[in-house]
Amino acid sequence: MSQCNQRQFAFAPHFSRQVVASFEDRQLSTEGGALLLRETDRKLGLLSRVAKCFLDHRDPERIEHPLRELLAQRIYGLALGYEDLNDHEELRRDPLLALLAGKRNLDEPLAGKSTLNRLELTPAGSPLEDRYHKITYSTEALDALLVDLFLEAHQPAPRQIVLDVDVTDTPLHGEQEARFFHGYYNQYCYLPLYIFVAITCCAHGSAPPTKMPVREAGRKWSASWDRSGNAGPRCASSYGPTQDFAGKS
Repeated sequence: MSQCNQRQFAFAPHFSRQVVASFEDRQLSTEGGALLLRETDRKLGLLSRVAKCFLDHRDPERIEHPLRELLAQRIYGLALGYEDLNDHEELRRDPLLALLAGKRNLDEPLAGKSTLNRLELTPAGSPLEDRYHKITYSTEALDALLVDLFLEAHQPAPRQIVLDVDVTDTPLHGEQEARFFHGYYNQYCYLPLYIFVAITCCAHGSAPPTKMPVREAGRKWSASWDRSGNAGPRCASSYGPTQDFAGKS
């Protein structure tokens, strides 16, 4: 059997603190792999770019949890399998999650479930008069970011790409707005729309189940790829004729 002699692994520092993973301590975390996600994000700058798609209209003098910290807390929580916001009542005191979220003082708690809930349920373009929903986001900017990430991952540009347009049912168990019983899935659900190239998600959208997902795909496709101009490679869709990055036949 192989002999593993390395007992510590060094990661990027956290402000003035060293970040070292080891296997010799009284309190051990089962989420140590999240440090690899942190290293990947530092290389791509993904969370910082996502944060630029949001607008924070809160009073700067009364902000306890910065926008990027809120987004990082929620996104890393989802990546680690904590989908329920109630989980953050305990996670907010986890020093590892505080490290991932970029909190300077690891002894201070992160945002609670109510704060994250207000962030998550704020609709795009929400009126600023709303007392509790002061953070808004741009769906166009988020779509553009997905396209940018896709293009950056393909240098030089390929001569042709194949887009896989598909939906994934999201079951509903309450009285959510725009819910509809879908006969194919035999349940109430939403149908998030995804456009993939191999394993890379290059566009995302949502539509009530009453709408045709392929038609929504065409609308989303044209709006997203139009940013890239006519110089890009031609794309073959699994639902339609060959198209270029500008979305023109």
